[in-house]
Amino acid sequence: MRLLILGSGSMAEQHARNFVAEEDVSLVGAVEPNAERRAIFGEMFKIPNLFASLEEALAWGEFDACANVTPDAVHHPTTMVLVRAGKHVFCEKPLATSYPLAIEMAEAAEKAGVINMVNFTYRNSPALQRAHALVGEGKIGEIRHFEAAYLQSWLVGKHWGDWRTESRWLWRLSEKHGSKGVLGDVGVHIVDFASYGMGSDIVSVESRLKTFAKAPGDKIGDYALDVNDSVVMTAELANGAIGTISATRYATGHANDLVLQIHGTLGALEVKTDGKSSSLRSCVGPDVDTQTWREEKLEPVSTTYQRFVKAITTGANGVPSFRRAAEIQRILDLCFAQDEARRLATSGAAAGAAA
Repeated sequence: MRLLILGSGSMAEQHARNFVAEEDVSLVGAVEPNAERRAIFGEMFKIPNLFASLEEALAWGEFDACANVTPDAVHHPTTMVLVRAGKHVFCEKPLATSYPLAIEMAEAAEKAGVINMVNFTYRNSPALQRAHALVGEGKIGEIRHFEAAYLQSWLVGKHWGDWRTESRWLWRLSEKHGSKGVLGDVGVHIVDFASYGMGSDIVSVESRLKTFAKAPGDKIGDYALDVNDSVVMTAELANGAIGTISATRYATGHANDLVLQIHGTLGALEVKTDGKSSSLRSCVGPDVDTQTWREEKLEPVSTTYQRFVKAITTGANGVPSFRRAAEIQRILDLCFAQDEARRLATSGAAAGAAA
């Protein structure tokens, strides 16, 4: 497979490292508008063909697939061009900034017959994959309740740098700079993580988003600190279970942790991962009566990168697909719409009281 990398940031480097490790993949080209970054990226991965624009790369055309690692808002226009050109696409998350754009991408890719996948990296967790399999086997019976959380704390700690002075973090707090807050950034991960782990789609959701004051005037330089920092949602699954899904940047004591607890009529599972290591505990059979939890043995699983390569080799689309990512975006859009409706109702009530 001849692969083009679209982008040259830290995530593009991660994509390049993972793909170059696969023997069936050749990094034949890269696109980056900035000449200096383009040269550095090309030298880093010994990429022979470098382009200032996607249009230049498509005019050249000597590639089979593209890893789209552009900013969120650029995913839609660039992917649509690639799909029209008949190129397979592995897109970074979120697939798009709204459900209408995401479903348009999914339908276009399906109609064109190209392989389409999204990089939900936490699907690479052996614990999540094992939990998904155990649920499917009926190991814990019928799911009744769940709790899922994505816990980060870089707003209260400096383990990844100082967000107050570094643009790579400040932009994530500002809508003007392309951020949709913690919900848009990591909420997309935990919604996929939870629903995939339980093998059931979300059919309804009620959410609350919260933006906390973080600086005088809620602004640092050109960055208005106006996006959500925490989100909590209650959700019902197609299988009838209800539970909570949350994400926050204020989980003091947690750098980057995803947790999923699944409670069923015959047992329970607890999945934990930080993106590097993961664990799975179960409470089933006689252990249910004593609330005893035991570690499950885990085996290595294929990564999203490896599954994309396999999909192109076999011609069978892999998961997670564009359509799956669009469905996740639909849930996020519902949360944003509920938050907007709540704010409008609150402001309307306040205006009425003042009158």
